[in-house]
This record gives sequence, structure tokens and C-alpha cells, in this order.
Amino acid sequence: MLQQRSPIPQTETPLPPKQTLPTMYDLPSEDAEEPGLPDEFHSWQPQLLSRTLQLPDYPSDRIFVGSDLNLYYDVHHSLWHKRPDWFLVVDVSRLYEETDLRSSYVVWQEGTNPFLVVELLSPGTEKEDLGQFVEAEVDATEENNGQPTREIPPRKWDVYERILRVPYYAVFSRYSDRLRIFKLDGGRYQELILDADNPRFWIPELKLGLGVWQGDFEGINRRWLRWYDSVGNWVQTDAEFAIAQAERERQKRLELAEKLKSLSLEQLTILGISPSDLE
Repeated sequence: MLQQRSPIPQTETPLPPKQTLPTMYDLPSEDAEEPGLPDEFHSWQPQLLSRTLQLPDYPSDRIFVGSDLNLYYDVHHSLWHKRPDWFLVVDVSRLYEETDLRSSYVVWQEGTNPFLVVELLSPGTEKEDLGQFVEAEVDATEENNGQPTREIPPRKWDVYERILRVPYYAVFSRYSDRLRIFKLDGGRYQELILDADNPRFWIPELKLGLGVWQGDFEGINRRWLRWYDSVGNWVQTDAEFAIAQAERERQKRLELAEKLKSLSLEQLTILGISPSDLE
């Protein structure tokens, strides 16, 4: 008599990282090794970028901007993160899971990688930000005296280029006022050639350009990174727009007053205007 075979057990489909790895609420939002911003510029410059960002094709609730925020990027090392000075994600909810402010940006939870990252160079960060090697280093997977060495997180450059594959990467130095922009091409960043006297670059996917502007922001006159529109005008901050709007209204009142002064007394009377009102 033939024995009945037991059914072959079916292998369960692995759950996606979003369900198995830590969420934004589980991961640290601060880095004890980098407790604060290195200088005031690292506070003001991201604010100017955020306040002048106007994307024609994306509503405000489908744009997320992060500044000095932990960016968790590796499903195999869930605590590894970078902390970009400024980054932009498009076509993603402004709020985490449509409800909450973000304390970090976790790519396996969000499902969308940054479209643009901006790093502001500080003394000693050039190698991290630009991917240059200081010295020959031992590969993190090699053994040291028979003992495996701990894995070392990759540099920002490698994370943005090879892991997250961020389409555009901008690096700006406040010391030299030099803007460098890299575009992902064939899996590797290629540096774009900018006009040295007027460094600007148009990003067609955003219908917005990024350039270096000389001007006054929050009482500080210097060269800043700033967005410009399709006709080449710098995008105004909300405060600048209010000032410009008030000036336009003042000019309209002056023009109207000049027109009224040319009217006769009879015409002014018909309009219910006293000549003293024009003084």
C-alpha cells in the first residue's frame, strides 16, 4: 500500500521592508556625534531655499523639504543615516503617512527617494560631500588580525549616487562662493559646467533653476543659493513679495493722485473729492 505523501510546505512570501524594519517613530531623530549646526549659514541658507521654492507642477501638499534631518537609506543597516543640509522630495505627502510632521525621512517607509540634495561645505567635510579619498583605507569587509572589522557606512557622495540615486546633487561653499552641481548619468554623477561669473542651472523636471544670488537675506548681505523662475527672475520670499506688493500699491496711489490733480474743480466735485484730499 502506497503511503500518502505529506504536502510540501509552501514558503511564505517575505514581508516588505516597510512592514518589517523600524518606522520613523522607532529611529533616532538626533545624532549624538553631530549635536548641532556648524554655523549660522547652515541655518539661514536652507531657509532661503525653502522659502523661495515654488514648483509649478507639484502642489504644496505633494512636496517635502528636509533640512538637517536624518535620512535613513539602507534596509540592511536600519540605523545608518545621513543628515543632508537640505533635500527635496517630490510627489510625496507633505506629512508622514498623511497625518504627522516628520522627525526623520525613512526611505523604506516613504517609498520615494530625494530628487535633489544640497550640501553646504564646512571645513573638513569636502571628502564626505564630494567623494574624494583622503588616504587609502582598509576595506570594511576585510579581516583585521583574524577578526572581522565593523562595517563602515559609506560617504554621503556614495549614498546619494549609488544607493539613493538622487538625480541632482548640489554642493555650495560659503568660503569660496562656489556652486557645483552634479547630475546622475548612467549611474554616476557627472559635474555640470556652470558660468563662473553667473553660476546658474535650470532643472527642467522642476521647471525651476538654482543659482548664486548676491543680496540681503535676514539682514545679511552675501552670496546665497536661490531659486529662479522660467524668465530668469529670482523667486521672492513671502516677505519680499509683501514688500513689493505694498510698493506697487503705493505707486498706484501716486499715479491716481497725479491724474486727479489734472482734473478741474468741477470734475473733482462730481467725483466727491475735495482738493485738500490731494495734498
